Order: sequence, then C-alpha cells, then structure tokens
Amino acid sequence: MKQLLAKLGIAAAITVTALSGTTGYASAQGVDIYIGPGRHRPPPPDYDIPPPRYERRGCDPREAMDVARSYGLHRARVVDVTPRRVIVDGFGRRGPDTMMFANVRGCPLIGR
Repeated sequence: MKQLLAKLGIAAAITVTALSGTTGYASAQGVDIYIGPGRHRPPPPDYDIPPPRYERRGCDPREAMDVARSYGLHRARVVDVTPRRVIVDGFGRRGPDTMMFANVRGCPLIGR
C-alpha cells in the first residue's frame, strides 16, 4: 500500500511539474477581452507632425519684459542682452528699478 501511495505521489508531482512548464507558453499567446467601442481607434490629429523645434535656446527679450511686468515693473523695456543675462529697466513702487534675467529658456530672475 505504501508503494502504491508513493508511486501515485511521484506521478502527481511529475504531472504538476509538466503542466506548470506548459502554462508559460500557453499564456504567451494571450487572450484580449475588450468591452466598449473597440480597440482600434484612429490616431490623434497631430500624431504624424513632429514636435516644434526651438531655434533660440535663450531668453527671448519679449518674454523677459512679460516676466518683469508680472513682477510689477511698469513701462518695462529691455536695456541690454548679453550671452549670460537680459537686463530690463522700468518703474516699480519706489521708482526706477532694474531686473536681471538669466539668458536661458524660461528667463529665471537673477536679481533686482
């Protein structure tokens, strides 16, 4: 009786091992279930259009004036543009004021 149970146990272990090896291949084929309008939708309208290229990598003087105006500088005007900074003059609450922006994209404020 013990030999019969031992043989059945070994046979069950071999069966489980063989079946676990085949489930990986069977699941590789995959079954997709979709509920709704379907999975094949047209691409968005700008799918084939490449993203815009920005030729100018620095701070645009007009953008520097807009940022200065948002900081509260009235009658802002660009005074000087160097490779490192853009200087904007104007009038603040206490009179004439100067703002310096880094000449990189986004025009971060360096000093007042």
